[in-house]
Amino acid sequence: MSDTIEKIKCLIIGSGPAGYTAAIYAARANMKPVLYQGMQPGGQLTTTNEVENWPGNPEGITGPEMMVGLQAQAQRFGTDVRDGWATKVDFSGDVHKVWINDTKELHCETVIISTGATAKYLGLPSEQHYLKMGGGVSACAVCDGFFYRNQEVVIVGAGDSACEEAHYLSKLCKKVTMLVRSDKFRASKIMEERVRKTENITILMNHDTIEVLGDEQVVTGVRALNKNTDETFDIEATGFFVAIGHKPNTDIFKDFLSLDDTGYIINVAGTSKTDVEGVFVGGDAADHVYRQAITAAGTGCMAALDAERYLSAKE
Repeated sequence: MSDTIEKIKCLIIGSGPAGYTAAIYAARANMKPVLYQGMQPGGQLTTTNEVENWPGNPEGITGPEMMVGLQAQAQRFGTDVRDGWATKVDFSGDVHKVWINDTKELHCETVIISTGATAKYLGLPSEQHYLKMGGGVSACAVCDGFFYRNQEVVIVGAGDSACEEAHYLSKLCKKVTMLVRSDKFRASKIMEERVRKTENITILMNHDTIEVLGDEQVVTGVRALNKNTDETFDIEATGFFVAIGHKPNTDIFKDFLSLDDTGYIINVAGTSKTDVEGVFVGGDAADHVYRQAITAAGTGCMAALDAERYLSAKE
Protein backbone atom coordinates (compact mmCIF):
# COMPACT_ATOMS: atom_id res chain seq x y z
CA MET A 1 0.00 0.00 0.00
CA SER A 2 1.19 3.51 -0.77
CA ASP A 3 2.49 5.70 2.06
CA THR A 4 0.59 8.65 0.61
CA ILE A 5 -3.13 8.82 -0.05
CA GLU A 6 -4.41 11.09 -2.83
CA LYS A 7 -7.81 12.71 -2.41
CA ILE A 8 -9.81 13.05 -5.63
CA LYS A 9 -13.14 14.77 -6.27
CA CYS A 10 -14.12 12.71 -9.32
CA LEU A 11 -12.30 9.55 -10.36
CA ILE A 12 -13.07 7.97 -13.73
CA ILE A 13 -11.96 4.35 -14.09
CA GLY A 14 -11.44 3.43 -17.73
CA SER A 15 -11.30 5.30 -20.99
CA GLY A 16 -13.32 4.67 -24.17
CA PRO A 17 -16.30 6.79 -25.25
CA ALA A 18 -18.03 6.53 -21.85
CA GLY A 19 -14.98 7.49 -19.80
CA TYR A 20 -13.84 10.35 -21.99
CA THR A 21 -17.35 11.77 -22.36
CA ALA A 22 -17.80 11.63 -18.59
CA ALA A 23 -14.44 13.42 -18.28
CA ILE A 24 -15.47 16.20 -20.70
CA TYR A 25 -18.67 16.90 -18.76
CA ALA A 26 -17.03 16.55 -15.34
CA ALA A 27 -14.17 18.85 -16.27
CA ARG A 28 -16.53 21.50 -17.62
CA ALA A 29 -18.44 21.29 -14.32
CA ASN A 30 -15.19 22.05 -12.45
CA MET A 31 -15.12 18.60 -10.82
CA LYS A 32 -11.37 18.22 -11.52
CA PRO A 33 -11.69 14.68 -12.90
CA VAL A 34 -8.82 12.23 -12.82
CA LEU A 35 -9.10 9.47 -15.43
CA TYR A 36 -7.09 6.26 -15.39
CA GLN A 37 -7.03 4.75 -18.87
CA GLY A 38 -6.95 1.09 -17.90
CA MET A 39 -5.21 -1.83 -19.58
CA GLN A 40 -6.52 -0.88 -23.03
CA PRO A 41 -6.37 2.92 -23.36
CA GLY A 42 -9.24 4.01 -25.57
CA GLY A 43 -11.14 0.77 -25.08
CA GLN A 44 -12.42 -1.63 -27.75
CA LEU A 45 -12.58 1.07 -30.43
CA THR A 46 -8.81 1.18 -30.66
CA THR A 47 -9.04 -2.19 -32.44
CA THR A 48 -11.61 -0.90 -34.97
CA ASN A 49 -10.33 0.31 -38.32
CA GLU A 50 -13.39 2.21 -39.55
CA VAL A 51 -16.20 3.80 -37.56
CA GLU A 52 -18.89 5.07 -39.93
CA ASN A 53 -21.81 5.44 -37.52
CA TRP A 54 -20.35 8.07 -35.19
CA PRO A 55 -22.35 11.30 -35.74
CA GLY A 56 -20.46 14.22 -37.20
CA ASN A 57 -17.95 12.23 -39.25
CA PRO A 58 -19.67 11.85 -42.64
CA GLU A 59 -16.61 10.22 -44.22
CA GLY A 60 -16.03 7.92 -41.25
CA ILE A 61 -13.16 7.88 -38.80
CA THR A 62 -10.83 5.18 -37.49
CA GLY A 63 -11.33 3.98 -33.94
CA PRO A 64 -7.85 5.12 -32.78
CA GLU A 65 -8.33 8.58 -34.34
CA MET A 66 -11.67 8.93 -32.61
CA MET A 67 -10.24 8.03 -29.21
CA VAL A 68 -7.25 10.37 -29.63
CA GLY A 69 -9.72 13.17 -30.36
CA LEU A 70 -11.91 12.36 -27.36
CA GLN A 71 -8.86 12.24 -25.08
CA ALA A 72 -7.61 15.58 -26.39
CA GLN A 73 -11.04 17.12 -25.84
CA ALA A 74 -11.17 15.83 -22.25
CA GLN A 75 -7.67 17.17 -21.57
CA ARG A 76 -8.52 20.52 -23.14
CA PHE A 77 -10.99 21.14 -20.32
CA GLY A 78 -8.54 20.03 -17.63
CA THR A 79 -9.01 16.28 -17.19
CA ASP A 80 -5.95 14.66 -15.60
CA VAL A 81 -5.49 11.59 -17.84
CA ARG A 82 -3.15 8.99 -16.35
CA ASP A 83 -1.72 5.59 -17.25
CA GLY A 84 -2.59 2.71 -14.95
CA TRP A 85 -5.57 0.64 -13.95
CA ALA A 86 -7.66 0.03 -10.87
CA THR A 87 -6.77 -3.27 -9.22
CA LYS A 88 -8.82 -3.07 -6.01
CA VAL A 89 -11.67 -1.03 -4.55
CA ASP A 90 -13.39 -0.63 -1.19
CA PHE A 91 -16.80 0.99 -1.32
CA SER A 92 -17.90 -0.22 2.13
CA GLY A 93 -17.42 3.08 3.97
CA ASP A 94 -18.16 6.77 3.50
CA VAL A 95 -14.92 7.20 1.55
CA HIS A 96 -14.64 5.45 -1.82
CA LYS A 97 -11.21 3.84 -1.86
CA VAL A 98 -9.51 2.74 -5.07
CA TRP A 99 -6.06 1.27 -5.53
CA ILE A 100 -4.12 1.81 -8.77
CA ASN A 101 -1.64 -0.86 -9.90
CA ASP A 102 -1.88 -2.42 -6.40
CA THR A 103 0.16 0.42 -4.91
CA LYS A 104 -1.36 3.91 -5.12
CA GLU A 105 -4.35 4.52 -2.85
CA LEU A 106 -7.02 7.05 -3.83
CA HIS A 107 -9.83 8.42 -1.67
CA CYS A 108 -12.60 9.66 -3.94
CA GLU A 109 -15.75 11.72 -3.41
CA THR A 110 -17.26 10.25 -6.55
CA VAL A 111 -16.29 7.35 -8.80
CA ILE A 112 -17.43 6.83 -12.41
CA ILE A 113 -16.89 3.29 -13.67
CA SER A 114 -16.35 2.99 -17.43
CA THR A 115 -14.32 -0.21 -17.59
CA GLY A 116 -16.30 -1.61 -20.53
CA ALA A 117 -16.60 -5.21 -21.62
CA THR A 118 -14.35 -7.50 -23.62
CA ALA A 119 -15.69 -9.50 -26.55
CA LYS A 120 -15.08 -13.23 -26.36
CA TYR A 121 -13.29 -14.82 -29.32
CA LEU A 122 -12.58 -18.43 -30.25
CA GLY A 123 -8.85 -17.91 -29.74
CA LEU A 124 -7.72 -19.33 -33.07
CA PRO A 125 -4.36 -17.91 -34.25
CA SER A 126 -5.86 -17.17 -37.68
CA GLU A 127 -8.85 -15.43 -36.10
CA GLN A 128 -6.58 -13.23 -33.99
CA HIS A 129 -4.37 -12.48 -37.00
CA TYR A 130 -7.21 -11.10 -39.13
CA LEU A 131 -8.73 -9.35 -36.12
CA LYS A 132 -5.49 -7.42 -35.61
CA MET A 133 -5.16 -6.78 -39.34
CA GLY A 134 -8.69 -5.38 -39.47
CA GLY A 135 -9.18 -7.70 -42.41
CA GLY A 136 -12.55 -9.32 -41.85
CA VAL A 137 -12.96 -10.56 -38.25
CA SER A 138 -15.46 -8.74 -36.05
CA ALA A 139 -17.45 -9.18 -32.84
CA CYS A 140 -20.05 -6.55 -33.73
CA ALA A 141 -22.38 -6.97 -36.71
CA VAL A 142 -24.09 -3.63 -36.09
CA CYS A 143 -20.70 -1.88 -36.13
CA ASP A 144 -19.18 -3.63 -39.13
CA GLY A 145 -21.93 -5.34 -41.13
CA PHE A 146 -22.22 -2.36 -43.47
CA PHE A 147 -18.78 -3.16 -44.91
CA TYR A 148 -20.01 -6.57 -46.13
CA ARG A 149 -23.00 -5.49 -48.18
CA ASN A 150 -23.88 -8.02 -50.91
CA GLN A 151 -21.11 -10.33 -49.73
CA GLU A 152 -21.06 -13.73 -48.03
CA VAL A 153 -20.21 -13.96 -44.33
CA VAL A 154 -19.97 -16.52 -41.53
CA ILE A 155 -21.13 -15.98 -37.95
CA VAL A 156 -20.42 -18.20 -34.92
CA GLY A 157 -22.82 -18.34 -31.99
CA ALA A 158 -26.00 -19.89 -30.63
CA GLY A 159 -27.57 -17.34 -28.28
CA ASP A 160 -30.04 -14.50 -28.69
CA SER A 161 -27.27 -12.04 -29.60
CA ALA A 162 -25.92 -14.38 -32.29
CA CYS A 163 -29.41 -14.80 -33.78
CA GLU A 164 -30.02 -11.07 -33.66
CA GLU A 165 -26.70 -10.33 -35.35
CA ALA A 166 -27.24 -13.05 -37.99
CA HIS A 167 -30.65 -11.58 -38.79
CA TYR A 168 -29.14 -8.09 -38.98
CA LEU A 169 -26.45 -9.34 -41.39
CA SER A 170 -29.04 -11.10 -43.52
CA LYS A 171 -30.49 -7.70 -44.46
CA LEU A 172 -27.13 -6.56 -45.78
CA CYS A 173 -25.34 -9.65 -47.03
CA LYS A 174 -25.96 -12.01 -49.90
CA LYS A 175 -25.56 -15.06 -47.69
CA VAL A 176 -25.01 -15.67 -43.97
CA THR A 177 -23.73 -19.04 -42.77
CA MET A 178 -24.34 -19.58 -39.07
CA LEU A 179 -22.10 -22.09 -37.30
CA VAL A 180 -23.65 -23.44 -34.11
CA ARG A 181 -21.12 -25.38 -32.07
CA SER A 182 -23.64 -27.72 -30.40
CA ASP A 183 -26.74 -29.58 -31.52
CA LYS A 184 -29.14 -26.93 -30.22
CA PHE A 185 -29.53 -23.18 -29.90
CA ARG A 186 -29.21 -21.39 -26.58
CA ALA A 187 -31.40 -18.61 -27.94
CA SER A 188 -35.07 -18.12 -27.15
CA LYS A 189 -37.49 -19.97 -29.42
CA ILE A 190 -38.68 -16.79 -31.10
CA MET A 191 -35.11 -15.78 -32.03
CA GLU A 192 -34.29 -19.28 -33.26
CA GLU A 193 -37.40 -19.33 -35.42
CA ARG A 194 -36.54 -15.93 -36.86
CA VAL A 195 -33.17 -17.07 -38.22
CA ARG A 196 -34.55 -20.42 -39.37
CA LYS A 197 -37.20 -18.62 -41.42
CA THR A 198 -34.74 -16.21 -43.04
CA GLU A 199 -34.01 -17.49 -46.55
CA ASN A 200 -30.41 -16.31 -46.89
CA ILE A 201 -29.27 -17.69 -43.53
CA THR A 202 -27.83 -21.21 -43.67
CA ILE A 203 -27.59 -22.86 -40.24
CA LEU A 204 -25.03 -25.60 -39.63
CA MET A 205 -25.57 -27.32 -36.28
CA ASN A 206 -22.79 -29.15 -34.46
CA HIS A 207 -20.04 -27.42 -36.44
CA ASP A 208 -16.75 -26.01 -35.18
CA THR A 209 -14.54 -23.38 -36.77
CA ILE A 210 -11.10 -24.86 -37.48
CA GLU A 211 -9.43 -21.92 -39.19
CA VAL A 212 -10.15 -18.50 -40.65
CA LEU A 213 -8.78 -18.51 -44.19
CA GLY A 214 -7.29 -15.56 -46.04
CA ASP A 215 -4.45 -14.08 -48.06
CA GLU A 216 -2.65 -12.75 -44.95
CA GLN A 217 -4.41 -9.38 -45.42
CA VAL A 218 -8.14 -10.12 -45.64
CA VAL A 219 -10.48 -13.02 -44.93
CA THR A 220 -11.44 -15.22 -47.88
CA GLY A 221 -13.17 -18.08 -46.11
CA VAL A 222 -13.66 -20.29 -43.08
CA ARG A 223 -12.67 -23.93 -42.58
CA ALA A 224 -15.34 -25.78 -40.61
CA LEU A 225 -15.63 -29.19 -39.00
CA ASN A 226 -18.83 -31.23 -39.04
CA LYS A 227 -18.66 -32.83 -35.59
CA ASN A 228 -21.13 -35.53 -36.57
CA THR A 229 -19.08 -36.85 -39.52
CA ASP A 230 -15.57 -35.45 -38.75
CA GLU A 231 -15.62 -33.95 -42.25
CA THR A 232 -13.82 -30.64 -42.78
CA PHE A 233 -14.77 -28.25 -45.57
CA ASP A 234 -14.24 -24.64 -46.59
CA ILE A 235 -16.90 -21.91 -46.74
CA GLU A 236 -16.25 -18.90 -48.94
CA ALA A 237 -16.68 -15.68 -46.98
CA THR A 238 -15.23 -12.19 -46.77
CA GLY A 239 -16.30 -11.63 -43.17
CA PHE A 240 -16.16 -13.73 -40.00
CA PHE A 241 -18.34 -12.60 -37.09
CA VAL A 242 -17.98 -13.98 -33.58
CA ALA A 243 -21.07 -13.73 -31.37
CA ILE A 244 -20.27 -15.92 -28.39
CA GLY A 245 -20.68 -13.24 -25.74
CA HIS A 246 -18.89 -10.47 -23.89
CA LYS A 247 -17.26 -10.39 -20.48
CA PRO A 248 -17.78 -7.12 -18.58
CA ASN A 249 -14.61 -5.87 -16.92
CA THR A 250 -16.17 -5.64 -13.48
CA ASP A 251 -14.55 -8.34 -11.34
CA ILE A 252 -13.00 -5.90 -8.85
CA PHE A 253 -16.44 -4.44 -8.04
CA LYS A 254 -18.33 -7.68 -7.31
CA ASP A 255 -17.97 -7.47 -3.52
CA PHE A 256 -19.42 -3.96 -3.34
CA LEU A 257 -21.85 -3.47 -6.26
CA SER A 258 -24.82 -5.49 -7.50
CA LEU A 259 -23.98 -7.37 -10.69
CA ASP A 260 -26.24 -9.49 -12.87
CA ASP A 261 -25.59 -13.17 -13.59
CA THR A 262 -23.05 -12.37 -16.33
CA GLY A 263 -21.21 -9.66 -14.40
CA TYR A 264 -22.78 -6.45 -15.73
CA ILE A 265 -23.22 -3.71 -13.13
CA ILE A 266 -26.88 -3.13 -12.26
CA ASN A 267 -27.76 0.56 -12.37
CA VAL A 268 -30.88 2.32 -11.15
CA ALA A 269 -33.21 2.43 -14.16
CA GLY A 270 -32.98 5.67 -16.12
CA THR A 271 -29.82 6.79 -14.32
CA SER A 272 -26.15 5.92 -14.04
CA LYS A 273 -26.43 5.33 -10.29
CA THR A 274 -25.26 2.06 -8.73
CA ASP A 275 -26.46 0.82 -5.36
CA VAL A 276 -23.57 2.64 -3.66
CA GLU A 277 -24.04 6.37 -3.23
CA GLY A 278 -21.45 8.39 -5.12
CA VAL A 279 -20.51 5.52 -7.44
CA PHE A 280 -21.80 5.71 -11.02
CA VAL A 281 -21.44 3.60 -14.16
CA GLY A 282 -21.41 4.33 -17.88
CA GLY A 283 -20.85 2.33 -21.05
CA ASP A 284 -20.54 -1.38 -21.63
CA ALA A 285 -19.79 -2.25 -18.00
CA ALA A 286 -23.56 -1.93 -17.49
CA ASP A 287 -24.92 -2.23 -21.04
CA HIS A 288 -25.37 -5.73 -22.45
CA VAL A 289 -28.03 -4.66 -24.96
CA TYR A 290 -26.77 -1.86 -27.23
CA ARG A 291 -22.95 -1.88 -26.83
CA GLN A 292 -22.40 1.05 -29.20
CA ALA A 293 -19.94 3.94 -28.97
CA ILE A 294 -22.75 6.48 -29.10
CA THR A 295 -24.77 4.86 -26.31
CA ALA A 296 -21.62 4.52 -24.20
CA ALA A 297 -20.91 8.22 -24.68
CA GLY A 298 -24.49 9.05 -23.70
CA THR A 299 -24.28 7.11 -20.44
CA GLY A 300 -20.87 8.67 -19.76
CA CYS A 301 -22.59 12.06 -19.96
CA MET A 302 -25.31 10.81 -17.60
CA ALA A 303 -22.70 9.58 -15.11
CA ALA A 304 -20.96 12.95 -14.99
CA LEU A 305 -24.26 14.82 -14.57
CA ASP A 306 -25.39 12.42 -11.83
CA ALA A 307 -22.03 12.76 -10.07
CA GLU A 308 -22.19 16.56 -10.25
CA ARG A 309 -25.70 16.58 -8.77
CA TYR A 310 -24.59 14.21 -6.03
CA LEU A 311 -21.72 16.54 -5.06
CA SER A 312 -23.94 19.61 -5.22
CA ALA A 313 -26.48 17.99 -2.88
CA LYS A 314 -23.72 17.38 -0.31
CA GLU A 315 -22.56 21.01 -0.24
